[in-house]
Amino acid sequence: MIFGQDRTELRRMYSDAWQKARDGAALSPLEAQIALVVREHPEYHDAITGEIDQEFGVEAGRTNPFLHMGLHLGIREQVSTNRPAGITAIFKNLATRTGDPHQAEHRMIDCLAEVLWESQRNNQPPDEAAYLDRLRKL
Repeated sequence: MIFGQDRTELRRMYSDAWQKARDGAALSPLEAQIALVVREHPEYHDAITGEIDQEFGVEAGRTNPFLHMGLHLGIREQVSTNRPAGITAIFKNLATRTGDPHQAEHRMIDCLAEVLWESQRNNQPPDEAAYLDRLRKL
């Protein structure tokens, strides 16, 4: 597993990658990907550089910045590997239609989060066919 299962460890990866990027230090390929996503989300910089163990409960109306950026990384990995098959074409089409690849990712994130939530709720693997169907409807 790339990140491990410890929430604090995962969040520290974001914080450390962002600090290294700001310091101009050498970054691993994964750190560079993380730093780019953080750079694209200035609204989360305080969360990345502040107390990383805070809660981001939806009941409080707060978006979890680490989850949001992790979903960006997931979409980017899926697009780069075309897994599930067809997602690269869907992304390219959506990015062309929106005129902004980042905005296209934001739209795709909603579908990914929904499929992952359903998978967890049903204790089953994610339904790739349902995921692709949702993405095609964007």
